Amino acid sequence: KLLQNPEKILSPYVKQGMNVLDVGSAMGFFSLPLARMVGPNGKVICVDMQEKMIQSLEKRARKAGLSDRIELRICSRNSLGLDECKGKIDFAFASAVVHEVTDASSFFSEIYEVIKQGGKFLVIEPKGHVTEKDFEVSILVAGKNGFSVIDKPKIPRSRSVLFAKVS
Repeated sequence: KLLQNPEKILSPYVKQGMNVLDVGSAMGFFSLPLARMVGPNGKVICVDMQEKMIQSLEKRARKAGLSDRIELRICSRNSLGLDECKGKIDFAFASAVVHEVTDASSFFSEIYEVIKQGGKFLVIEPKGHVTEKDFEVSILVAGKNGFSVIDKPKIPRSRSVLFAKVS
């Protein structure tokens, strides 16, 4: 049985027609549900460093009939490579990613750049890997890069925070 319910976690934030960014999408545990939520006029941009993950996500998306809503990208350790997405993302999502990032400040800055004014960014980290103190440090770094904390949703076995891009 899966520990996380993607629809339950994401449905408060994702609507039909949105442009969504899934950072560290892996094999698409959250990407496919996101693609269903954004509907035929929405788009989910999935970014991962591992080509194998992106390839299996591509297969899964095809099987689910969702390929047209999912854009797959391989990123590098230093950049998400999303320059042409500046100001176009309604909602960004990162599950179990921030603690893996080498430069948290440039990571949050890059996400901030692509999110629309008023857009949201949900970060979920596994409690087993990330201490409360480390999580608070990530929140401070996000704040220094322009994000405001608007909620700390309760998600099982996780530390989570919802940021907004507000000027």
